[in-house]
Amino acid sequence: MDGDTLYSIGELARRTGLTVKAIRFYSDRGIVTPAGRTSAGYRRYGPDAIARLALVRTLRELGLGLGTIRRVTDREVTLGEVAAEHAAALDVQISNLRLRRAVLMTAAATREPTVEEMERMHQLATLSEDQRRRLVDDFLDVVFDNRHGREHVAAHAAVRRSLTPELPGSPSEEQVAAWVELAELSLDAGFRAGVRSLVDDHTADLPDAPATPPRPDVVAVTRELVAAAVTSGIGPDSSQADPVVERLTAACARAVGRPDDPTLHAWLLHRLETANDPRRDRYFDLLAVINGWPPPEPLAPMIDWSVQALRIRTAR
Repeated sequence: MDGDTLYSIGELARRTGLTVKAIRFYSDRGIVTPAGRTSAGYRRYGPDAIARLALVRTLRELGLGLGTIRRVTDREVTLGEVAAEHAAALDVQISNLRLRRAVLMTAAATREPTVEEMERMHQLATLSEDQRRRLVDDFLDVVFDNRHGREHVAAHAAVRRSLTPELPGSPSEEQVAAWVELAELSLDAGFRAGVRSLVDDHTADLPDAPATPPRPDVVAVTRELVAAAVTSGIGPDSSQADPVVERLTAACARAVGRPDDPTLHAWLLHRLETANDPRRDRYFDLLAVINGWPPPEPLAPMIDWSVQALRIRTAR
């Protein structure tokens, strides 16, 4: 057909895939205008109406409102400008949907969550960046409360940084779910007290003047020396475990500046029993997800093995 051809609404509907009702609606709103009318008053549209309606259909399927579509068809804004604006709006919607889905997935993983628990999960997921930081700072302020002197505050600075979650600006659903769980864990009074006790115990082992290089924590020493035994399947009650335990107690004695004797063995057993909280492993698992770090090696198997090995030998 040539450029002078005019189309009825029915013909436009067949060519564009839109309904007659939709085309009439767009025509009434001035988004596509008739090129003329028949003697009977029926609207007729020029060839440009097909292209305009195709654009309208695409923009509507992308979720744009009629006001925005009219600005495009009237050339008040370019398609590129509208696309950029709409993409930015979609980013916000996607972020909100991720938050909602993460809350629902966390709730689904919780056995029969209460209304109050659901509300708390939602509040934690929708905290602003400043609010998230204040919640984390409050937890870490309780754990590192500066009661042990200025020199130990400096020693704890790196540890504090290693415990700080940094949720990215556009987190994944997995990161949001991890943040909700970690935030709830950090609010748990029992967990706070346990981590604080570990920090207090470690600080009590430090000399009044910071050592150079710094002394390793006995829990870190345990992880390093016992990992191979656990991986190899050596039983804590076997004779093969004896040299492992001997190396462990000797290294811990050096770390805290004490003699390697039964008193130290009993003290070490108490320290490891106190540190044996699976929630700490969970905290570090969640922290790695939030911060995009590699998954950490679980500490609980090494502590379990060491506690059993020390109990057996201190009871002899």
